[in-house]
Amino acid sequence: MTAATHTPRGLRREAEDHAASFPALLADARQLAATVVLGEHGRRRAGMGDEFWQYRPAESSDARRAIDWRRSARTDAHYMRQTEWQAAQSVLLWVDDGLSMQYTGDRDRPAKGLRARLLALAAAILLIRGGERVGLASLADRPRSGETQLIRLAEALTRIEGGGNHGVAQARTMPTGSRALFLSDFLGDMAPLERALGQAADRGVAGALVQILDPVEEAFPFDGRTVFESMSGAVRHETHKASGLRGRYLDRLAERKAALTELARRTGWLYHCHHSDAPAQGGLLWIHAALARTR
Repeated sequence: MTAATHTPRGLRREAEDHAASFPALLADARQLAATVVLGEHGRRRAGMGDEFWQYRPAESSDARRAIDWRRSARTDAHYMRQTEWQAAQSVLLWVDDGLSMQYTGDRDRPAKGLRARLLALAAAILLIRGGERVGLASLADRPRSGETQLIRLAEALTRIEGGGNHGVAQARTMPTGSRALFLSDFLGDMAPLERALGQAADRGVAGALVQILDPVEEAFPFDGRTVFESMSGAVRHETHKASGLRGRYLDRLAERKAALTELARRTGWLYHCHHSDAPAQGGLLWIHAALARTR
């Protein structure tokens, strides 16, 4: 990842590159009735829209004034002109803005936060191309579609920053029946995440958790005298035999992954762990498939 990625245009350009190989993703509404709007995109269904869909043969229960006489004049049958009732799905993105997301174990490797923002924006591109409305859980604005929204999201994602070591997951702005994508290292307190997913489940919101970890956090390759310090500097621990902590650390990490998997299962979400040294396209492919499955 280059320095240009830190700008809205740079971030979007790289996100576009990763999104280019995927077809547009239509995030079908899980609770269609709660998210029905009139618009230019979405799933076709006969209804009150202004957009022409198709003609159908008239039935005895149809009002005579609703017959399309111009189309009917071509044959001996009567035809009705059907318009579309459109359903656009709102998708909320939450990207952890905690200081822990600034960590990278190698200067040539992107920080966890940069990878999370890239994946979030690439997912937004796929969704908006499919006609969906996308927003950030941290913004007060409602989810929107279109080119202008992509620029707005890119600008917001390049300037998000939190004051604590770990961000706090948010679900209060999620519309009923919408979908969500959470990207974080999920190494902080689990309680806020459990509350957020509980609130989401109560509103019929399904989604995906993408845990982003640096390879160093997976392998714990430390030995001898080592000083561990949080990104904020608030937590500091020094040991003379770091290798002695490896087993306990890896057990705790495995427990955290198991807890995330179980939390996702209970609330109807999906969980995936993505490593910052892996190609971003692999993470985007998983997100693409996950959002298609959470219906």
